[in-house]
Amino acid sequence: MSTAVIRPAVAADAAAIAAIVRDAYGMYLPRMPKPPGPMLDDYDAVVARGEASALEIDGRIAGIIVLVDEPDHLLLENVAVAPSHKGQGLGRRLVEFAEAEARRRGFAEVRLYTHETMTENQALYRRLGFVETHRARQDGYARVFMSKRLS
Repeated sequence: MSTAVIRPAVAADAAAIAAIVRDAYGMYLPRMPKPPGPMLDDYDAVVARGEASALEIDGRIAGIIVLVDEPDHLLLENVAVAPSHKGQGLGRRLVEFAEAEARRRGFAEVRLYTHETMTENQALYRRLGFVETHRARQDGYARVFMSKRLS
């Protein structure tokens, strides 16, 4: 039986993280006028800032999450699962990890945003208890902003 572990990402993970993000977000390219923001991030820098965690199964990275401390909430900046591991509940597990991390860090709220064309993600976040707070253009993207208060 495979064991999944979520751990802080290290410098040696940056290339694998970038590949998972590229593969996971690639399906959205036909829907958008430019690549999704996470596909453009510098994962060497994200990892160096301590913002990335890797979900590892049997020693291989199968998913990633990027969390950023904001003054009054934890921002779930990015969550991605390798297409070969989709449908196994790993996205849900990573979001649950974000909620646990928010509590551990003293936050009562997790916020995130996604592109308006990423309707699958919006549906998942709603099922996990997130509510849409607003929609706006940011960095050239039509984004849907969502939030979840933690109890």
